[in-house]
Amino acid sequence: MALPQEKLYTIDDIYALPDGKRAELIDGQIYDMAPPNTNHQRISYAIARKISDYIDKKKGNCEVFLAPFAVFLNKDDSNYVEPDVSVICDKSKLDEKGCNGAPDWIIEVTSPSNPQHDYGVKLFKYRTAGVREYWIINPQKLSVMVYDLENDKKSNQYSFDDDISACVYEDLHIIISELLK
Repeated sequence: MALPQEKLYTIDDIYALPDGKRAELIDGQIYDMAPPNTNHQRISYAIARKISDYIDKKKGNCEVFLAPFAVFLNKDDSNYVEPDVSVICDKSKLDEKGCNGAPDWIIEVTSPSNPQHDYGVKLFKYRTAGVREYWIINPQKLSVMVYDLENDKKSNQYSFDDDISACVYEDLHIIISELLK
């Protein structure tokens, strides 16, 4: 007897969601997203502003985007994510809908309801899609995991008080606790 087939969803299903409902699509599976809380928004905005100011100061070509911003990771119809912060250096990946392909740097701020999603499913997906650097900021534990995916280096865990060096920009240093003062 054959097992029932699990339904695979597409980007059309994401776009068909009711107004105000947010979700991501990874390998045809829909993952509902809770609205971010105030602290989550403060952290996302502060770190995006720090990175953007750095890029502007260096007259760089990369752009920083805050969620909700569509990222079509594999240029297919079964993967759609909205990272909290996306840094994209290849302008050819950008169009009016979002980013087509892997951003250079993705930062996720965990939510209390589902932090394991960022550490498991998304880490694997971002690594295989070609994201160069991935940070997971956990406000509950005041910790940051940094993954240098481009060089396949061992990940490092930091506290909010540590001076964290970005992988994509070696001379960019971020201390999360200072951004939130």
